[in-house]
Amino acid sequence: MTVTTQALVGRLRPGDEVNETALIRAAKNGDQEAFGQLVRLYDQGVLRLALNLLKNPEDARDVYQETFLRVYRNLDSFRLDSSFQTWLYRIATNLCLDVLRRRRVRREQAAAAATTAERPDPVENLADDGAYGDPERRLLSKELDSRIREALDELTPRERTVFQLRHYHGMRLKEIGQVLGTSEEAAKNCLFRVTQKMRARLEDFV
Repeated sequence: MTVTTQALVGRLRPGDEVNETALIRAAKNGDQEAFGQLVRLYDQGVLRLALNLLKNPEDARDVYQETFLRVYRNLDSFRLDSSFQTWLYRIATNLCLDVLRRRRVRREQAAAAATTAERPDPVENLADDGAYGDPERRLLSKELDSRIREALDELTPRERTVFQLRHYHGMRLKEIGQVLGTSEEAAKNCLFRVTQKMRARLEDFV
């Protein structure tokens, strides 16, 4: 571990641009401990992002590992005048979107091949399951939770990404636009559409 890295360990936080830049410089020069510190700074955020988007722990772990592998391989190409967090989240988001696209293709193929019984309605089953012995408030709570999950599932991958980055990671619209390779205005419009969809789904609970 270099002296510079030793001085930074234990007091660096995400967004601390001065110290973060020092770590990136050290990692670019082959300091493995500096790279490890960068990973520790952002590993939970990347894993949370992948889990929120993919809803599958195994897929999320795969994306998590591939994200930092790509960061390690491409760190030399990162420009120090850019946001490391935005660059990192762009890599993770693109990997998540790839997984979601592959899932969609598999679902479409399975639907095309299916010729027998229709899948049961999970919402109907949930309502039946809670119909016996539960107080009204619990039923309403379950229905609200179910409605929120359904609303999130109905979002496009891009909309879900914007929602997660804004509400789970607290990113600004400008940063979200950079993650998605688009403008701040486009990210704002996407978030507005998401908000309208969520309100429409939950209007009878508001």
